Amino acid sequence: MLEQHLAALPILIPLLAAPITFILGRSWFTWLFATSTSALACFFSWHLLAAALSDGVLSYALGGWPPPWGIELRVDTANAFVLLAVSTLSTLVLVYAKDSIEKEIEASKHSLFYTAHLLCLAGLSGMLLTGDAFNLFVFLEVSSLATYTLVSLASDRRCLTAAFRYLVMGTIGATFILIGVGMLYMMTGTLNMLDLASRIDVYESSRTINTGMAFIIVGVSIKLALFPLHMWLPPAYTYAPSAVSAFLASTATKVAVYVMIRFIFTVFEVEHVFEEMRMDLILMVLAIVAIFKSSYTAIVQSNVKTVLAYSSVAQIGYMILGLSLVSVTGLMASFIHIFNHALMKGALFMAVGAVFYRVGSVDIKAFRGLGKQMPLTMAAFTIAGLSIIGVPLTVGFISKWYLVTAALEQNHWVIAALVLAGSLLAVVYIGRVIEAAYFQEPTESQAHNKIKEVPWLMLTPMWVLVLANIYFGVDTSLTTEAANAASEWLFQNTEMATTRQEVIK
Repeated sequence: MLEQHLAALPILIPLLAAPITFILGRSWFTWLFATSTSALACFFSWHLLAAALSDGVLSYALGGWPPPWGIELRVDTANAFVLLAVSTLSTLVLVYAKDSIEKEIEASKHSLFYTAHLLCLAGLSGMLLTGDAFNLFVFLEVSSLATYTLVSLASDRRCLTAAFRYLVMGTIGATFILIGVGMLYMMTGTLNMLDLASRIDVYESSRTINTGMAFIIVGVSIKLALFPLHMWLPPAYTYAPSAVSAFLASTATKVAVYVMIRFIFTVFEVEHVFEEMRMDLILMVLAIVAIFKSSYTAIVQSNVKTVLAYSSVAQIGYMILGLSLVSVTGLMASFIHIFNHALMKGALFMAVGAVFYRVGSVDIKAFRGLGKQMPLTMAAFTIAGLSIIGVPLTVGFISKWYLVTAALEQNHWVIAALVLAGSLLAVVYIGRVIEAAYFQEPTESQAHNKIKEVPWLMLTPMWVLVLANIYFGVDTSLTTEAANAASEWLFQNTEMATTRQEVIK
């Protein structure tokens, strides 16, 4: 009986647990309940990925109503792979959060943090699994409202301005998506994504369909913080509590990247989007500008959380660059980097949060001498930073390898060179922090205060991610198999759709 409802469980479990978490109030049991809930969702995500790899697409009709009349959940290798990353990072962040939020969130708001976290997890999982375009918007709003709340919980009042800016930009993005979905529904009379794909063929040259597609792509671009629509992201990541920054940087934008891929490949025709509308060139230019502009901006920042925030915008550029190459290898590189960047950025934000826990600041000056005072934390930051750069034996190298390979397959030598040049910029902004930690003397106040390592509940999830950065950089079987299966399935699905049109004609 449980296996029949497996596709719905990663959504239902955190969604139902969220109000219970709020009722439990502030206690250690609240943290344990929320963490166990996320771990259970993670367990079912592993099963969904295994099932998708072995059995192909899984379809679940909510309420027993068959699609397209009813709401459908569809599980394939692509969304199951991203779901695994989201649920795993959610669980590790909740373990980390128990001690972290003690310093950064008022005690009366702790239950609100866990409630909003589970609601955000449910919304992100729903965005990944739903097969209905309108319900994707609904789950987007669930995750977004929870995210605005999470960002606003920090004791630093600047988080309120950051949350309000995020709210305004997020609302604009969601409105664009809703308008686009409404235009598609007006022309086709359906909201099921597969049904939309089959009916859109009839209106291939329709201005309404093209306008709807433009609204959706722009709206999703705001949500994934694609340059130049990224200005909400740096303040949100900078002033949010450290546990929130680690969770959002590892999950929210990755899900939005997947949503863009899903609309392009399963609703709109790839040939129409990339060959007729020339979105590949637009996305490629924006991605390259994002890599260099955001990396340069990261270099000149003094707040390390802001450095990592602009680094995230640059890394999103790499994901979109893989998509813009319009090849199996390029799309594979995007999926691999979605997974790998979650591991990298999660570890980095946890390390920075650990420094704030002990020092009370994340300015680069606060990192002076911490290589000796907090050796485990700074070692974790260094290894994850090397992964961002793309050093061999880390997951970052695997991402860059496949991205460069995809570019060279199409003789884009300049693109390959730009990818490598972008990695050199990462050396600078990560190197500044490492230099302060290991090669500069601590400030007078730090020298007088005996700074020690953070509690093991903060160190453990941080080092789990660090070791994952190394393990998946050496043994790439899981990530490459899942990413390759996802990209091949999406391109095969496109070819099948094209063949079906030719048969009908």
